[in-house]
Amino acid sequence: MFNKDQGIVTIGVVFVLLLGVFALNSSVLAASDIIKIGLSAPITGNYAEFGENFRYASLMAVDKINENGGINGKKVEIVVMDSKGDPREAAIIAQRFVQNKEIVAVIGDFTSTSSLAAAPIYERNELVQLSPTASHPDFASSGSYMFGIVGTQDAEGPFNVKYIAQEYLDLDSAAIIYINNDWGVVTKDRFIQAAEENGLKITNSQPFFEGENDFNAILAKLRIDNPDGIFIVAMYNETSLIARQIEKMGWDIKKLAPSSVFSDALLNLGGKAVEGMATNTFFALNDPDPIVQEFLSEFRKRAGRDPNLHAATAYDAAMMLAEVIEKAGANRKNIRDVLAEIDYTGVTGRIKFTDKGDVVRKYKIMVVKDGKWHIEKDYTR
Repeated sequence: MFNKDQGIVTIGVVFVLLLGVFALNSSVLAASDIIKIGLSAPITGNYAEFGENFRYASLMAVDKINENGGINGKKVEIVVMDSKGDPREAAIIAQRFVQNKEIVAVIGDFTSTSSLAAAPIYERNELVQLSPTASHPDFASSGSYMFGIVGTQDAEGPFNVKYIAQEYLDLDSAAIIYINNDWGVVTKDRFIQAAEENGLKITNSQPFFEGENDFNAILAKLRIDNPDGIFIVAMYNETSLIARQIEKMGWDIKKLAPSSVFSDALLNLGGKAVEGMATNTFFALNDPDPIVQEFLSEFRKRAGRDPNLHAATAYDAAMMLAEVIEKAGANRKNIRDVLAEIDYTGVTGRIKFTDKGDVVRKYKIMVVKDGKWHIEKDYTR
């Protein structure tokens, strides 16, 4: 026997369920109109300045893409997650990104160690990890879905020895202080290898661990052999501390470092202690290229400071992925295949991947003079 009250309840339940189905379908349709790219970066922690540059630059790229109609009429969204510069966090983020089927590719991570820790997860799940900054020679070659656009220590090490240490600084010998992680070890090793090949004497090399802030004992060991120069393999924060402690101990020595120190933060933290320090880069603020100057102007408006090399590579990563997705569609495997073959020119120059998935770069010598970065010599032309 039909119960009127039960009928009303039943109709109400069906109505609610239909509303739920409609809402679900609407959300699926809405989601399909958005292309999501993951960003794994150290937004907090020791490398926060680099992570923030990643975030500013990638969001700036996405805004430009969306203002121009998106990708095939679809809006692009960056999903930002904070790795804190910790390889364990980077691996956790990788798990979350691969499980989220809306994420079609990932930009990041910043350090080679974090990128390498996440690589097996991305590779197993066939999701591109495009790092703007991982320079370890083993990163891109660790899987077919790994790509790096900053270049590797296979090229940077010889350049630092031949063109910076020997030709510019006129060193006959050098000591090395390096951070004891994947990137620090390979950067030190490639420098030593190039030094042996080019006749630069390495007097001593000493490691330190992340989080250390007293380098006096290490520096005292390195000073004993009286080297002409010191190669500081570290990020801007540790490098500024090391330079200040060198200055405080009254050690008059020429200083050089890898491109990891090319940042306004080094100038602010190091002050007079980093005066004369030399490094390499393939991106410079006074490049007259209109594409570069447009990028600089917009970045300054957003961040209130100048971008560094790593902001520029992050911007290129996002813009390049947009071009790839436009051709490949929002399909993870297709994105990988198109990315591997792309020939792209951005604010950091031409990006064409080797068979390993990395890029061979040419460099400029950058030197701190009067508290500012100056191009000393340009080998990119």
